[in-house]
Amino acid sequence: MNQIFAIGKEQVEINIPDENVMAVLHANLPDTPLDEQKTIHDSLENPIGSPKLREIVKPGEKIVIVTSDISRPMPSYKVLPAVLEELKKASVKNEDVTIVLALGSHRGHTDEEKKKICGEKVFNEYTILDSNGEMVHLGVTENGTPVDIFKPVADADRVICLGNIEYHYFAGYSGGMKAIMPGVSTREAIQKNHSRMVDPNAATGKIDGNPVRNDIDSVREFVPVDFIVNVVLDEHKQIRHCVSGDVIEAHRTGCRLLDAMYSLKIPERPDIVIVSAGGFPKDMNLYQAQKALDNAGKAVKEGGSIVWIASGIEGLGEKHFEDWMLSHENPLDMIPHIEKEFVLGGHKAAAIAMVMKRADIYLYTDLQQEFVEKLHFRYSGDLQKTVDELLTKYGKKASVLLMPYGGSTLPVPEK
Repeated sequence: MNQIFAIGKEQVEINIPDENVMAVLHANLPDTPLDEQKTIHDSLENPIGSPKLREIVKPGEKIVIVTSDISRPMPSYKVLPAVLEELKKASVKNEDVTIVLALGSHRGHTDEEKKKICGEKVFNEYTILDSNGEMVHLGVTENGTPVDIFKPVADADRVICLGNIEYHYFAGYSGGMKAIMPGVSTREAIQKNHSRMVDPNAATGKIDGNPVRNDIDSVREFVPVDFIVNVVLDEHKQIRHCVSGDVIEAHRTGCRLLDAMYSLKIPERPDIVIVSAGGFPKDMNLYQAQKALDNAGKAVKEGGSIVWIASGIEGLGEKHFEDWMLSHENPLDMIPHIEKEFVLGGHKAAAIAMVMKRADIYLYTDLQQEFVEKLHFRYSGDLQKTVDELLTKYGKKASVLLMPYGGSTLPVPEK
């Protein structure tokens, strides 16, 4: 069979004998017809655990809408107009609304990128800020995480959070309060929160008992979020579900909808996993594309191989991540290192090392071969050749799992 994978804004095709293909992981799409705007409006009209947004806000209040930065696939330009229309129904003026792009530990945006995220009309009519200015200290969580929040968010009368829900390799799921922590928090706060990733309960698709997610959600005691609008996207980044309302109840409903689409059983662990993050923006740097690799690592057989397709056109995407990947002569040393000394950025490198401990990783990328090898990956300059060689290595009965949207799909081996 032929299978197409996205890399950056391009595509690459490979051929694999049908008898070797265990499965191609695709979302279980809902039966309802695709109508993104109807999905958003229906959600706003039927909020979960909350009054309607237009019944919460009042004229004259200072309102902040927090949404995702450009590294996320959240289609803010599709969701923002409906949310802003809700505010207009409550007689809220444009000048009382600020849109904050949650950077977390990521870089800021150009005006063109802000326009792309929010849409040209919204860009021209509203104040749009990156969350990289003055911070306000509001307290400390029970976990010891400092609650240091971007001042416009901390000072707002009302906070509305937008986001997309997908799997997260130690917070369980994205979305909900994650727009605030880590979205508009300081690097120090993010580092303290993420330091719990080494706990076995900090796992993909897990909320109950997850110390990272519990810490994230506890920040609402300091930063009350009045309303969320979270979406679940299909593989083509189209909105299939939208949940609105209470920051916990609506979010958990969204997580269940995500599971129904993307938690996918496989009969056993394959010898080979071929995985792409799904192209731009998820693979603009390896820091983001790592989530797809992590999901592939949950499927592959011990001693197997992963072929990781990721553009990395912006490089690794985070200084500490790059330092860790380059400075450890033996990549497996990063695992005990992160347990002794948690470093934000280093945590992604350690997560990759955990996958390396299980399987060989071949990287097909826009990065140069010499650099890829310094990062301890096996370089693939010809994707088809790499796959053919692995099929030869594992023999005629080699099993191959294909994950063209690895950042979204969570393989669940039945044995």
